Amino acid sequence: MKALPKSQILRFTEKAIHLARRAVSRYSSKFSKHRYTLPQHVVLLCLKVRKDTTYRGLLDELIEMPRIRHALGLAELPTPSTLCKAFNRLDMAVWRAILTLSATLLPTSGVVGVDASGFDRSHASKHYTKRAELTIQQLKVTLLVDTKVNAILDLHVTTTRKHDSQIAPSLIKRNPEDIGILLGDKGYDDQKIRQLARQHEVRPLIKHREFTSLHKAWNARLDADLYGQRSQSEAVNSTLKRKYGAFVRSRRWWKQFRELTIACLSHNIDRSL
Repeated sequence: MKALPKSQILRFTEKAIHLARRAVSRYSSKFSKHRYTLPQHVVLLCLKVRKDTTYRGLLDELIEMPRIRHALGLAELPTPSTLCKAFNRLDMAVWRAILTLSATLLPTSGVVGVDASGFDRSHASKHYTKRAELTIQQLKVTLLVDTKVNAILDLHVTTTRKHDSQIAPSLIKRNPEDIGILLGDKGYDDQKIRQLARQHEVRPLIKHREFTSLHKAWNARLDADLYGQRSQSEAVNSTLKRKYGAFVRSRRWWKQFRELTIACLSHNIDRSL
């Protein structure tokens, strides 16, 4: 009998477990029961976000997925509470490290666009929002996207009304080696951003707000074809919302940051398949 070809979810799982083994240790502690490894937890959490399901729903589907279990080396499935605890235990730094590794799966060009969008946070804890006096019902998510392959290099998430010009510097400082040309709209029109980019040998291609005829002249001199690639950042934001659905399920904001990062690295892995 002819062997069945690998499905997309199987290829996703194989790449995800390879990245996870590079990014995290085998066990969280020497006192661990050693029933499941951290890479296994990482991939199961990625599958949960990718399939836009619950812990219980994912594990129910895995019962009928022997090839996925084999790829993960799972002799038995964890309980939903085990996965929930693993999600709480894995810090944002871990997910950032895996996101960075996932971008290496794609042939990036160095032409990078920065753009922000709002993601629904209707599941936020009512107790938290009341105590913190928050009225914003969305997370502001800023993505750093390589325009050639639509790979997400980094992200910044906030629950505040922080301006775009205050967010861009941290993204530039974290990823100077991955950015050759930085594309940004008028929301990033700030001389400090341009100076910071040049200090890191990054060419800023950011439109000026047109207060004078001189600003209009500067905008007219921008490379229109190159600047037009900035729209890819907007396309990636739209793809995340459409493809991964309501993946921001956690009731606490810091957990929502992790879910968004998982969605971004899942996007990169899918792009590489």
